[in-house]
Amino acid sequence: MAVEAFGGAIISFVLCPSELCRMQVQGTDSLVPKSSRYNGPLDCVLKTVKTEGVTGIFRGGFTTLLRESIGNAVFFTTYEHVRYYMHLQLKDASSNHSNLIDVGVGIMSGGLGGIAYWSAVLPLDVAKTIIQTAPDRDSTRNPFQILNSIYRRSGLKGCYTGLGPTIARAFPANAAAIVTWELAVKILGIKRE
Repeated sequence: MAVEAFGGAIISFVLCPSELCRMQVQGTDSLVPKSSRYNGPLDCVLKTVKTEGVTGIFRGGFTTLLRESIGNAVFFTTYEHVRYYMHLQLKDASSNHSNLIDVGVGIMSGGLGGIAYWSAVLPLDVAKTIIQTAPDRDSTRNPFQILNSIYRRSGLKGCYTGLGPTIARAFPANAAAIVTWELAVKILGIKRE
């Protein structure tokens, strides 16, 4: 579990700048003046660095680090447990169908791992989005203060804003990723338990 959390922490340094959510909040009905809008991802990065320095593209970095560390630990723990117990239950299945069984196990273990990931960390993602899109650079960057404020205003439901679409995306996306990864492992001849 510690290895997965450490891997998530490393990933956060790549994800934070690439997940800067500012373009998502500048729709046509946005309060963002037209002159301040971004023309694309590169324009967003350049304008952010120009106005806030390099640290601007890492706004919400601590929250991203928490999300990825906790989320990856939860994902891989769930994935490995589901995979292990499904293989344990299916070990007597005919070897003629082993590839089909492996794909099914990959779909279930990857999909359930993705659901577990987002169920555990969606509140941190909500806080990260608020931190990254706050117009006031001096607003709090403490995800726990933000979540406490959301909880007082909207309850637990507010902390899980967007859970439905996130879960609907998480199962197939993570299932496909795991099946592809396991297929690559098999093609490369890497032995797994």
